Amino acid sequence: MPLSRATAVEAPAQEGSRDPEFGPWLAQASILIVDDEPGMRNFLVRTLGPRCKRLEEASDAAEASRKLDEAHYDVVILDNIMPGKTGVEWLAEQRQIGFFADAILMTAFADLDTAIQALRAGAVDFVLKPFRSNQILNAVARCLDRMRLQRENYVLRHELRAMTDHVMLRDNLIGRSPQIQDVRDMIARVAPLPTSVLITGESGTGKEVAARSIHTLSDRAEKPFVPVNCAAIPTDMIEAELFGHLKGAFTGADTARDGLFMHAQGGTLFLDEIGELPMTTQTKLLRAIEDRKVRPVGSEREVPVNLRFVFATNADLEEEVDAGRFRADLFYRINVMRIPMPPLRARGEDIVDLASQFMDRLSRQLGMPAVPIDAAVAEGLVAYDWPGNVRELRNLIERSLILGRFPAEVRAERADEDVEESDGPDSLAEVERRHIMAILRETGGNRTEAARRLGVSRKTIDRKCATWNL
Repeated sequence: MPLSRATAVEAPAQEGSRDPEFGPWLAQASILIVDDEPGMRNFLVRTLGPRCKRLEEASDAAEASRKLDEAHYDVVILDNIMPGKTGVEWLAEQRQIGFFADAILMTAFADLDTAIQALRAGAVDFVLKPFRSNQILNAVARCLDRMRLQRENYVLRHELRAMTDHVMLRDNLIGRSPQIQDVRDMIARVAPLPTSVLITGESGTGKEVAARSIHTLSDRAEKPFVPVNCAAIPTDMIEAELFGHLKGAFTGADTARDGLFMHAQGGTLFLDEIGELPMTTQTKLLRAIEDRKVRPVGSEREVPVNLRFVFATNADLEEEVDAGRFRADLFYRINVMRIPMPPLRARGEDIVDLASQFMDRLSRQLGMPAVPIDAAVAEGLVAYDWPGNVRELRNLIERSLILGRFPAEVRAERADEDVEESDGPDSLAEVERRHIMAILRETGGNRTEAARRLGVSRKTIDRKCATWNL
């Protein structure tokens, strides 16, 4: 824990100044000052006020507790010696009932016992009175930078746990078809607004790509975009992952931890496969959306959050509501602005454009020569049904690069163009069947692995095989 000491107090910063030396995050920060001395509060207000987004004061611990119940703060600057209870005692109490901000302790005594107590109570820094304005500014900047790095690290580790090699597709919305242009137009309209968005469509159609585009075009672009695959989190852990938990809240909770809601603070939370949430979690999610507050597991306090919500599903939520598997009130709450993602088979020549981009990018990544997409291959790509949509196309291109050629079933047989589509060897259904059968042969009949490679669910493979009496 860094210690800072000075012999004099410098003049406060000029009104409206933004000092780049204290980092880019200070201007976006929300800070609470807790001190019973009006003079010290006034100094901190004049020093920090012109540089941060929001600054509030509390003259005692009780007032500070009320303010924490009402709003979220990134940093709390806390005096140790106050009437009633010390800052360390108050901080320890707040940590026990749910306090996730960084705390900087101000004290006039540089003894080791105070430092140890502050560390145990959860303070991340403290400064010794009297101090200069640049010292408190540096302490706040260190807290904000530490918080940013922690959240980025947590989100990245969460993504790595949740994804497989085919789950994440982060390319732009590519294509010239009217269907994809309609999607772009809807994104451009809704992105600047605070409205929640529901993105629907089959698996692999680019729902996360659309969600990231909404975030990038919004006024939250500089804040985190946190994707959550609701189907990838174990049912018994999903509440703690989303809302966070306190130390000792359940077996194995050795430390307190922010949830994904808190890591997305100020930015966009993307809840993919929303239809897979358990009913109990749906209830808590509905309350979080309506109240903009979350209650970490084991916490007595609801923590305010400032988020933009984007949801996605490949299920028919109306049918899920009718079947009693999805809450009707939650559905009506999230179904404000719906963006349907078109399946790849409906996008015509976009398929060839996507294939060309994948070929160019993956050939560079793999260090392999590109495989030409000639007329026969292009025709076969357009004719195929693509049950796995864009993910399946990407996997096919990668497999073709490794083999040095496109699979024979992809190339369209152009010699007999008058064959009836329903019966001919190159009908859409037959091309699809041959491709799935080829993947099943490659995997030794392992339907789960075949579904993974194709980017579809195991149920889709089982249904197809049942149709073909396999």
